[in-house]
Amino acid sequence: MTLNKLSAILLTFILLLFKHNVQAQQHQRIRGNVSDAQLKSPLEGATVLLDGGKQKAITGSDGNFSFELVPLGIHYITVSYTGYSGRTFDNLSLNAGKELVLNLGLEPSLEEEAQVVVTAKSKKNRPINDMSVVSARAFTVEETQRYAAAVNDPLRMATAYAGVVSAEDGGNDIVIRGNSPAGLIWRMEGVDIPNPNHFSSAGSSGGGISILSTQLLANSDFITGAFAAEYGNGLSGVFDLHLRKGNNKKGEYSAQLGVLGLNLGAEGPLLPFYKGSYLVNYRLSSLQLLDKLGVAVGPGTTDFQDLSFHVHLPTAKWGSFSFFGFGGLSRSKVKAEDDPAKWEDEWKRYHSDYIANTGMGGLKHELLLGKKTRLETTLSYSATDNGSELQYVEYDKSNSLYHKDAYVNTKLALASLIQHRVSPQHLFKGGVRLQRLGFSFDQQTRDNPGAPLEQVILEVGNTMLLQAHAQWQFRPTNKLTLLSGLHYMHLFLNDTWIAEPRAAIQFHADAKNTVSIGYGLHSQVQPLGVYYVKQEDAGGVMRNANRDLDLSKAHHLVLSWQRQLGNNWKTRAELYYQHLFDVPVSIYDTSSFSMLNVRGDYIAEPLVNEGKGANYGLELSLEKHLTNGFYGMLSTSFYQSKYKAKNGVEHNTRFNGKQAFSLVAGKEWVRANNKKVWGLNTRVLQNGGYWNTPVNLEQSIANDYAVYYEEQAYSIQNPAYFRIDIRASLQWNYKKCAATLSLDLQNATNRQNVFMQVYDRQTASLKTAYQTGVIPVLNYKVEF
Repeated sequence: MTLNKLSAILLTFILLLFKHNVQAQQHQRIRGNVSDAQLKSPLEGATVLLDGGKQKAITGSDGNFSFELVPLGIHYITVSYTGYSGRTFDNLSLNAGKELVLNLGLEPSLEEEAQVVVTAKSKKNRPINDMSVVSARAFTVEETQRYAAAVNDPLRMATAYAGVVSAEDGGNDIVIRGNSPAGLIWRMEGVDIPNPNHFSSAGSSGGGISILSTQLLANSDFITGAFAAEYGNGLSGVFDLHLRKGNNKKGEYSAQLGVLGLNLGAEGPLLPFYKGSYLVNYRLSSLQLLDKLGVAVGPGTTDFQDLSFHVHLPTAKWGSFSFFGFGGLSRSKVKAEDDPAKWEDEWKRYHSDYIANTGMGGLKHELLLGKKTRLETTLSYSATDNGSELQYVEYDKSNSLYHKDAYVNTKLALASLIQHRVSPQHLFKGGVRLQRLGFSFDQQTRDNPGAPLEQVILEVGNTMLLQAHAQWQFRPTNKLTLLSGLHYMHLFLNDTWIAEPRAAIQFHADAKNTVSIGYGLHSQVQPLGVYYVKQEDAGGVMRNANRDLDLSKAHHLVLSWQRQLGNNWKTRAELYYQHLFDVPVSIYDTSSFSMLNVRGDYIAEPLVNEGKGANYGLELSLEKHLTNGFYGMLSTSFYQSKYKAKNGVEHNTRFNGKQAFSLVAGKEWVRANNKKVWGLNTRVLQNGGYWNTPVNLEQSIANDYAVYYEEQAYSIQNPAYFRIDIRASLQWNYKKCAATLSLDLQNATNRQNVFMQVYDRQTASLKTAYQTGVIPVLNYKVEF
């Protein structure tokens, strides 16, 4: 199917959706809840001002407030309450299609005045988790929707931040401060979740496109180092996701159609006169939709669909319950080229079939125990199914199995977390997480097309993973915060455990300057399949070569300085050092292999915990928050990422780009009393190239498969990576709905960025593999 035909189908759908009454609705409702930021207990009697006092509300016993007949556009709300520090929440976007429902948290003040008066706007993007004071920021749903080429994906959005770069254009994996993408922690509603991405591989943290719908997400945290004590089993970063509650007073709906797929969303009250709500979103890929309509697209099939949901069930006496989760199915199937004369590229000789299915559901209970204690308990279950099969086509048209794997992982988890405010100065947080990990691993592969097929992994079983943490926050004054904590992790599979100390200090020197320092010891369990790699011992018996592997570990140290430049500008500098140790590397002295260069999959090689690594650098950023329709962020980082394997030689890691630069900016124009909002956004990325190991061409030709100069591992650097993304959008506010048409041009200049050099068996020569060219992403969304 040609691009013109696809465009015609999308245009037809858009024209049909335009059949709306164009009389603009000038007003909408803003409502919400004011609560203690940590305990989530409602604050009765808080004063809430809209736009500096254009409307005023006092919260009721449930902490709720409401503003009626609010003009469409951008607003801000200020909140004050006796005994708490006042706060301003700005850049609140209101359109005709949805009510704006907010959850606003305040922190206790240590001032002696009867009531703290708000005199300036609060610091935007401050982490939601107050235990995170370095290398952390909140991100909003609006950012994932507004940033060019983010396409509602938190991972792609994060590449705008200092120290974060993409692993490659073909996926959304991210490299944080030179670390492997596999070191990222995913968390939702306080519990660890499996990799929430379509087309993912086992042991990875990213994939092709996010499963999660931004329809469900509330403001969340992104952390790039020296994590608080509650985060464990990761070395590079954390996505701590929070879900919003559906509208419990009226039904609201959304529909989207674009290049990526068809999205349908709904939310509303569960029952009349009940405060419970539901929120659900379903997506079907455009290619799968066209296939169901009988339209053939391309030589293979690439399908995905997903479902996300959040159901909130409050009670009068027993706290609140919520049921949440997501599920995604993805499959890619490609048939080999029938004509051998067209096998100029090696990959055209393979039949491939690849699946990646993920599902997770959780039941959460939240209960206030008096006025100072909050208890959260969550029971969750998740499962992932990753599988692939490669068939190599011989010249006689027969097929040979080249590789096959089938990996199933399940997780039954129970988490219990408690928060207790001892006094306005002291806050304690602690918890226990127990996980039962089930697995079924099967991997068969050949080292090269002429080698025999070997059974590398074949295992079924289960084990337990225990994590516990305790954190203490001490605020002797409003200017000074001291944090300490301990995280404990125990893998029962081979009885490995670790106690990890964490500490941080934050000092607000004045209203504009904040200095923070943080330290943490962090560790990570190896991808489970790695523990079951088979190796033949001296007696010819196959055994699990890696059963006794220890955890990978890293010391993180961060020094941070942030300065507010007025109400809407800020700058930040962070200096960091990470010492990685006990990293699994090959057992062979001549090998340069290290897990620090692995993005995913189960490595079929015997390993030992004798590797080391170091990441260090400086990050600088300048950010302007959205005001008068304009926002911008300039980020740059200078860093090194090195490692040592069994051979004792220091190498660049694959991800040692040494420098990264990003510029994100956008402008919105409001026309005809908010009936139309035009938007133009851009993102410019310029990063140092990744590193490759040179191919020994002579030996490769002799052996008929790729052979590398092992002693020169990662000694060749790709040319610098450069890319410009552009996003244009137009929003209409109709009488009963809002509609948005957008076009994202990813790699708008169609630059050919080098991915790597590969050995081509067909031509017995080296070829350069490039990353993706220009990709247009057209989307139309209606909210009503």
